[in-house]
Amino acid sequence: MFIQNNELTIRNATPEDAALLCGWWNDGAVMAHAGYPDGIGTTEEEVIKRLKEDRDDMHRRLITEAEGRPIGEMNYRSVGGGTAEVGIKICEGSMQNQGYGSKLLGMLFRALFSQQGYRKIILDTRLENKRAQHVYEKLGFTKLRVRTENWNGADGGGPVFIDYELVPEHFIDPAANSRF
Repeated sequence: MFIQNNELTIRNATPEDAALLCGWWNDGAVMAHAGYPDGIGTTEEEVIKRLKEDRDDMHRRLITEAEGRPIGEMNYRSVGGGTAEVGIKICEGSMQNQGYGSKLLGMLFRALFSQQGYRKIILDTRLENKRAQHVYEKLGFTKLRVRTENWNGADGGGPVFIDYELVPEHFIDPAANSRF
């Protein structure tokens, strides 16, 4: 996948991105929102192995860039039935809270709906992540449920998530500021 819109780019992550991804994933400040305040403890070799398994029709890790500079990552995976599950992190702290997340998600959703043929996008976020909830609801996601996981994350708590879904007719495209 390769998508550009003005200063923003979404591209496939490659083995050459392993050091970058490893750095972000092992950084507790970046990963705390996902329940890993000490990072996930991965190696570049593990990241390269995962990247080599990526396929457009099953799972793809993506690098997001602003003005040619990597600022974060996204991913999507097919969960069957025309549904993709997505995730996003703006990993560079100085680039957070500037509207990049909404724009990048809009770019990805347009591609998933119009080019990849998905009919539904799902995601979840932790209950305390109000910033993500605002972004998802602004894009047209419907809140499905609040769910508590019965495992303890690295931060020691059983996480509480909000599950969301988006269908094309509810997608509010930030590039056009209108429904898809």
